[in-house]
Amino acid sequence: MPSFDISSEADLVALKNAVDVAGRHIGNRYDFKGTTARVELNEKDKTLTLFGDSEFQISQIKDILFPEMEKKERESTKRLNIGKLETVSGNKVKQELKIKIGIETELAKKIVKLIKDSKLKVQTSIQGDAVRVTGAKRDLLQETIALVKKSITDFPLQYGNFRD
Repeated sequence: MPSFDISSEADLVALKNAVDVAGRHIGNRYDFKGTTARVELNEKDKTLTLFGDSEFQISQIKDILFPEMEKKERESTKRLNIGKLETVSGNKVKQELKIKIGIETELAKKIVKLIKDSKLKVQTSIQGDAVRVTGAKRDLLQETIALVKKSITDFPLQYGNFRD
């Protein structure tokens, strides 16, 4: 039986590239000269940390970083869980952005319910941080992909591992 998986994986290479490009932009901007403005990527913890002298500077860094991330990987900023601003050593501030990888249980249940309510003749199962969809025909699976793409727009999803 044909099947495919709905998952959500961040492209860490593209993300690292976007952080490097944003770092170069920050280094070249005149208003950031002599400040602590920078972006750090921790690949192990899957977090981005923004450092700056003020809340305004952090928002300026985001204005540079987010378009670069979108250029490298579409909808990648929807994957970020933005933490609160923290004051570090006097007047400096930092903000942590957590990168969400995989489909959370709530979203997986929402996807399964959406597919079941659509009355398409496919079976769904939650497998860890992915949702497996199995159907009798390839056309049913393509309809399912179109349905999920149209309905779930607030989180980036990938449709892969297609098997006949």
